[in-house]
Amino acid sequence: MNKIEMINELTDITLLFDEPLMNFTFTKTGGPVDVLAFPKSKDEVITLVEYCRNHEIPWLVLGNASNLIVRDGGIRGMVIMLENMKQVSVSGNQIIVEAGAKLIDTTYVALDKNLTGFEFACGIPGSVGGAVYMNAGAYGGEITDIFTSVEVLLADGTVKTLSNEEMQFSYRHSAIQEMHCIVLEATFTLATGNHEEIKEKMDELTELRESKQPLEYPSCGSVFKRPEGHFTGKLIQDAGLQGLKWGGAQISEKHAGFIVNIDHATATDYVELIAHIQEVIKEKYDVALETEVHIIGEEG
Repeated sequence: MNKIEMINELTDITLLFDEPLMNFTFTKTGGPVDVLAFPKSKDEVITLVEYCRNHEIPWLVLGNASNLIVRDGGIRGMVIMLENMKQVSVSGNQIIVEAGAKLIDTTYVALDKNLTGFEFACGIPGSVGGAVYMNAGAYGGEITDIFTSVEVLLADGTVKTLSNEEMQFSYRHSAIQEMHCIVLEATFTLATGNHEEIKEKMDELTELRESKQPLEYPSCGSVFKRPEGHFTGKLIQDAGLQGLKWGGAQISEKHAGFIVNIDHATATDYVELIAHIQEVIKEKYDVALETEVHIIGEEG
């Protein structure tokens, strides 16, 4: 990878080389990436993907790296972060949002316009692109409930719009998880509501989240998907694992479904602790815990 050539060809795009991803992930773990790019527009995303295709550079995209563990060896190739693509616009009862916009910020735009339906997401610390990718949800609501369409950039450089039906949403899943593509922009359809009632609901959910989740420490959010017929946190509690420390990582004493970074944890600490939890829960209860958090990158 020729850094000088890349800088000369991608002059308007911010590029960082050999950047530790621990500076960006919510767990504060993760090794270096060869090149980290911060596009500001759809056109710049298209330019980056075309450059990678022409130079045979592997690439992947991150929203704001909230529900993610990057292994200590980091990532080869280019990582595209969309945090500078955060425009939100409103047309009638529809909200059109660029992929890098924070989900929480988007819910407050809805509140400002007296639009209801997005309240469930007021405490989810991810980006809109990531939320669409994984059909994020909380407190009885999911992205699929308000989703209208998404504009994605395919690996061959073409832009395609997918409907709710084409996304094939299910629990923490969408069709684009099987596609090598980038979410550019999503459209959500809401209903007209009462400002005070919307705010009251958001305040209630925010208070609930703050009281139950370990927000005082770095974490990747909910680590495991909810297994059918069970609650993950209760399984971990009943197995006597809550509070267990593994290197610098710990199963949260506040919520057993979270793993927090209490003392300079590495990604390896996280990955090994996750595997240990899965092994114990399988042995004790014959329940296979599937990770909700995405684990990517190379071993250290």
